[in-house]
Parts: sequence; structure tokens; C-alpha cells
Amino acid sequence: MRALNYLFKKNRNWAESIKADDPEFFRKLSQQQSPSYLWIGCSDSRVPANQIVGLLPGELFVHRNVANVVVHTDLNCLSTVQFAIDVLKVKHIIVCGHYGCTGVRAALRGERLGLIDNWLRHVQDVRLKHEAQLIAISNEEQRWDRLCELNVIEQVMNVCQTTVVQDSWERGQEITVHGWIYKVQDGLLRDLNICITKPKEISIVYQSALYPG
Repeated sequence: MRALNYLFKKNRNWAESIKADDPEFFRKLSQQQSPSYLWIGCSDSRVPANQIVGLLPGELFVHRNVANVVVHTDLNCLSTVQFAIDVLKVKHIIVCGHYGCTGVRAALRGERLGLIDNWLRHVQDVRLKHEAQLIAISNEEQRWDRLCELNVIEQVMNVCQTTVVQDSWERGQEITVHGWIYKVQDGLLRDLNICITKPKEISIVYQSALYPG
């Protein structure tokens, strides 16, 4: 059990199935990495980034953390964004949350889970910022869903306000930031109506996403 041999067996089966479809796949993959997309998502094991959008290894650059949070002091996340934009030349940054996020629920309820409480403080800030909208939703599950959506919207804004993205727009690089959410129960993505391609769009698109239709 110490070697987790069953996972190595699964790995061999996976590699063999890939090579059966394309004998040159791994050779070609090892020689380049040229994704068009950066995915910033939740660490939740039920939300596998590549599989959700049907992309192969090498086609999606990924950063994940609990509750898909983008913090301006998180050098891990910011370095990933900078590498994706400046080195890989991605054209799209996708912030993707998911309904049923345990981290978001803890922030909504004010639950104490340990060290992670300090990280989820950022989601609690989102809750407090939009408290009036959330209080108006009487059903707790629907309120939870809406906080999951609002958290994505706020993290999109955080991405757009990073110096890396701002600098890329200033020099004319094409970067589009999207906000999506995934539903584990049906496996489908939903667009949260927040898609920003330049600084002057930020305010109007943000307001439209907060109060859709």
C-alpha cells in the first residue's frame, strides 16, 4: 500500500490507451506547451479542469486552490498568471467556480474549519460585500449557489486588476477574462455573463453580471 501500486497500474492503462489512439502523442507533447487558456479553478476533486472542457494535456494551463480565489498577495497565483500571459501567450483566462463548493458554504455559514478559515476570509469578504443581495434570498441552498456565483464574479475582477493583466492590456496584448461556473450534478458549465477584454469594460460588465437581466 505504501507504493499505491493500483494508481501506477491505472497510469499505465491510461498511457497505453492514449498511445493506442495516437502513438506519437507523448513525443509531441514533450516537445511543446502552447495552451490558449489559463484555468483558475477550485481544488475540489469533482471538478477536473481538462475533462470538463474536453481538452487534452497541453491545451489548458491550470491553477487551482480552495474556492478559486485570486488574492493580490498570493505569489503562487500571480506567478501562474504572469507565466501564462508573458511566456505561454495565452489569450483567455477562465475563472471557474462550482455550485456546491464546501469552502463557499463555510464562508456563508461562518463555519470554523481550521487553518483554511484564514484563506476563506476572502470569500467571507465577498459575502459581506453582497450581504443585501444574499439576505434577500430566503432559500439557503439558493443563497449558497448565488455566493458561489458572486465569488467567481469578484475573482474575475481581481484577475482584471492585477498588474500583470493591466500591463498586458496596456501593451496591446489580447487577453480576455471569463467567469464561469460548473454544476457537478449535471456536468455542465454556465457562463456568468462576465467577459472582459479591456480596462474600460470592467465597470459596466461587472454591474451587468451582478444584476443580470
